This record gives sequence, structure tokens and C-alpha cells, in this order.
Amino acid sequence: MKSKSNKIIYSSDSSWETLSDGISRQILGFDDQLMMVKVKFAKGAIGYEHLHFHSQCSYIVKGCFEVTINGEKQILRAGDGFYAEPEMVHGVICLEDGELIDAFSPPRQDFL
Repeated sequence: MKSKSNKIIYSSDSSWETLSDGISRQILGFDDQLMMVKVKFAKGAIGYEHLHFHSQCSYIVKGCFEVTINGEKQILRAGDGFYAEPEMVHGVICLEDGELIDAFSPPRQDFL
């Protein structure tokens, strides 16, 4: 398995993985300590609540999301972001077509 991505990642050269109805992701870069991923959501798509041992920071590039972290719900829009510490339950519901940039530490090996 690759231990790091190329130094330059062109979005046009990087493949998209379909995850479920209305959700797809594209890996933008990673090494053994950090990973960045672009995630597209169609309106109504659900990133079901889950947890993992990774730290996660997410930036909303476009759209509007209902974000739930540890049972607390907030509406976030383009320009907003959130942090989910390790083992904290979190998820999103896309309220209008949207896109997130997720950063994980350590990288999500299950994505590679």
C-alpha cells in the first residue's frame, strides 16, 4: 500500500470513489501522519453518524449541512468548519448540494 501521495495532485487526474447515494470522495494527498479528502454530497445525502480514532477537521467549501457532533446539531454553510476529536460520534446531512474538505490525522488507511 502506498505510504504517501504524489507531491502534486491534480483534481482532473485523481479518481472519485462513489460511497453511497449522493456521496463521492477524492483523495487529495496523504502521508503517514495526515490525509486530506474532498467529499461531494447531493442534497439530502447523509454522512451517517460514526466515530473513528482519527482527529478530523472539516471545511465546508460549498453548500449547507446539518452537522451533528456528540449529539449537538448545528447548521453550517460554506466557509464554516468543524472538528471531531478521536472517538467522538459525528455525522452530516446535506441540506443543499455541497462539498467538504476533510483532514484526518493519522490518515484513514481504510480509504486507501
